[in-house]
Amino acid sequence: MNVQTQSETDAACGEGGALALGVGGMTCAACVRHVEKALKDAPGVLDAHVNLVGERADLKLAPEADLAEIAARVKEAGYEPRLTRSELGVGGMTCASCVVHVEKALKAAPGVVSARVNLATERAYVEGIEGAVDAAALAAAVRRAGYEPRPVEEKAAGKIDPLARRAAETEVMRRRFLLAALFAAPVVVLEMGGHMSAVFGAFIDAVLGHHNMMILVAALTTIVLFGPGRRFFTIGLPSLLRGAPDMNALVALGAGAAYLYSLLATFAPHMLPESARHSYFESAATIVAFILLGRWLEARSRGRAADAIGKLARLQPKIAHVRREGAAQDLPVEQVVVGDVIEVRPGESIPVDGVATEGASHVDESFITGEAAPVTKKPGDPVTGGSVNLAGAFAFRATKVGADTFLADVIRMVETAQGARLPIQDLADRVTAVFVPAVLAAALATFAIWLYFGGLSALSLALVSAVNVLIIACPCAMGLATPAALVTGTGRAAELGVIFRQGDALQTLCGVKTVAFDKTGTLTEGRPALTKIVAGEGFEAGRLLALAAAVEARSEHPLGRALVEAARARQVPAAEAVAHFAYQPGLGVTGDVGGARIAVGSAELLAALGASPDIFAKTAEDLAGQGASCFFIAVDGKPAGLFAFTDPPRPQAALAIAALRDLGLRVALITGDREATARAVGQKIGVDVIFAGRRPEGKVAALRELGLAGPVAFVGDGINDAPALAAADIGIAMGAGTDIAVESAQVALMSSDLAKVAQAFALSRATLRTIKQNLGWAFGYNIILIPVAMGALYPAFAIMLNPSLGAAAMASSSLFVLGNALRLRQFAVPSRHDGDLPMSEAPSTIFAVSDMTCGHCVARVKKAVLSLEPGAEVEVDLASGDVTVTPAAADPAVVATAIADAGYPAHEKKLG
Repeated sequence: MNVQTQSETDAACGEGGALALGVGGMTCAACVRHVEKALKDAPGVLDAHVNLVGERADLKLAPEADLAEIAARVKEAGYEPRLTRSELGVGGMTCASCVVHVEKALKAAPGVVSARVNLATERAYVEGIEGAVDAAALAAAVRRAGYEPRPVEEKAAGKIDPLARRAAETEVMRRRFLLAALFAAPVVVLEMGGHMSAVFGAFIDAVLGHHNMMILVAALTTIVLFGPGRRFFTIGLPSLLRGAPDMNALVALGAGAAYLYSLLATFAPHMLPESARHSYFESAATIVAFILLGRWLEARSRGRAADAIGKLARLQPKIAHVRREGAAQDLPVEQVVVGDVIEVRPGESIPVDGVATEGASHVDESFITGEAAPVTKKPGDPVTGGSVNLAGAFAFRATKVGADTFLADVIRMVETAQGARLPIQDLADRVTAVFVPAVLAAALATFAIWLYFGGLSALSLALVSAVNVLIIACPCAMGLATPAALVTGTGRAAELGVIFRQGDALQTLCGVKTVAFDKTGTLTEGRPALTKIVAGEGFEAGRLLALAAAVEARSEHPLGRALVEAARARQVPAAEAVAHFAYQPGLGVTGDVGGARIAVGSAELLAALGASPDIFAKTAEDLAGQGASCFFIAVDGKPAGLFAFTDPPRPQAALAIAALRDLGLRVALITGDREATARAVGQKIGVDVIFAGRRPEGKVAALRELGLAGPVAFVGDGINDAPALAAADIGIAMGAGTDIAVESAQVALMSSDLAKVAQAFALSRATLRTIKQNLGWAFGYNIILIPVAMGALYPAFAIMLNPSLGAAAMASSSLFVLGNALRLRQFAVPSRHDGDLPMSEAPSTIFAVSDMTCGHCVARVKKAVLSLEPGAEVEVDLASGDVTVTPAAADPAVVATAIADAGYPAHEKKLG
């Protein structure tokens, strides 16, 4: 899936901005440096960053930037800009002036590098940046010029799926290696067989003769070097002549030197000292074969490393069942427009985003949330493109299509993160900038030193040592060390529902010392729940709830809605109709129910009506100290009772906090709620630091205070969290959060599962650890083996490295880096289950339960608790009547009711 951003469009239109340009032919970190230098030297390019694994250059452009010149600079540097070629029919042209006008209009379209129009065929041939050329934009440009755009029946030429292109390139690499191996194998057998077995050597001499054998070996090596190995010379030698040598230049020089020396030793031996008349055809052939093997395996590994985006892109179906003209038509998903009604059948993927209009089903949204549990969809519910309809058929109205869908946005964010350059890469960049020239210098120095100390008799040793230096040096490993791990890590994160919106956030997250959470909607459910009813003398709790719910049914207050939901959940019989309803802003509501005057709201409301709830003041004060909010109810001017509400912590909150503390992080709670409420929640889930009563600007100040101990991450979900998310060293937005919150954050969680916060930290650490391992290997490999290749072991141990082994070592170096990075695909954060929490650490809820007398009573109580808290540890003390539930119950009032329904009166026991 190609996604074009607005900034890319602006850039392509000449208004400046950003553009992503695909670049082919890069094989190592030196290539990255050369392409970056070529791009930065191009007029209008303000900055350029090249990603080796993604084969992409991210450009920051000035308004005067010329895309044709930029593409030409990449080509001049010896690499291939990824361009797409398309055809467009143009009607209404009558002369050469029309051709000029159409060409000028097309060249001004977004992403177009060149345009050529044929008057006779009425066709326009457009060449543009792959992924940045939009057919609709081309048609609009033609139309604005006063001509008629016409679709071409054939599929746009050159429009290649990046996934298919990568697979095709891998297949080409495979064929090249197999061809090289086919011809290199007999070279090795013929050249080395006589050294391994005197009998075999005598047999070859008898059958072919030594001279004829050498002619055959030379011919086979020539086929290897200038057949499958030709690319090393066609790319490497020109880069050397331009003064910008790369990895291909090293291979071309190494294999070429061994080949030419062998030709000289074979066909003009009199030009060499007798002691130096050795051939190295097998080295030249196997160098090419081994490096092609490495390139093939590397291409496969790169494809696997970058496959996260491919997996996301494959989630969108190609066809949508769109209702047009009263019937469902199968149309390409690109033709779906906002407002279309689309049918989805069982087992099919949902093509675009929308809202269900008819039918019902269960949908697998695991690619968003990482959770396997299906989600029920009914009319009015949102549906997301890429999710899978499991059972049932339904229809929905499209609300977002194309680049505006959630799936396209996720792909765009993952691509941005994968293209980032981490600070840890800076050292490798500085080294690779001079690496290839330094290796060339080292090879020349090696050759000269051997000749100086050994004379012409050491010519063959000098050649072998110099070739070894050229072949064994591996800038690829240094260039792949960071991007390979970054691409794999961010891809795996996306599969887990963690999106790094900025790639450098991954490294920054590793340095965080404190994680601060917003409370409401982040650590808590964000929906107040009725947890306690206190009925006055002469009143019954169920009746009070029915009366209050009847009045509050017309209210929009969150606590009022909680009363209505509680009455529905507890199946309280509905009260009579409400008359004379009135809303008192900031105080509460009043109304007549069944002839009784009802008032529900704050203490101030009841006091103003002459029904002061002083008799409940002490109870209300105690409940407030436990973090509850209270509403009072008066009936016919008499205080009748109170309702206590709490916003319960999310079921996973305590485990998520414990998991973060296991990672050595300090956890803070920052909220705008009252101190008592904040402390009640904070103590229940086990946070270390609590900041209460903080408005948005106060949250930023709290982050600054926490920042004195080191970098801080902030986790939030609401509009009021946006300033804190932006001010923190790392902002983490919850999946259920607002768009403003997500845009302010560097990391976005695709669901409200708090466990994903710890997953983000653990995965970032694993990725950075992998990068350090890769860099350590890349530097260590070159530091140790280049001296060995120079012949450092020969004077003391008479050990000289064979160039073939050097080529194999070089290929394996890159493969090690890629293989190490690919381990991140299997990354999994061990789930922290309830039982993993020590009793001293896990929060608990204690219930006081009456009327238990035997083991059967204990069993019934446990069964009641476990029906609501599966997996919890339930301890029953028959003597005291205490029932301890670990971890803490999500809704203690509901659990207490379940125990009471089992025949044992129960209430939550407050400690302290």
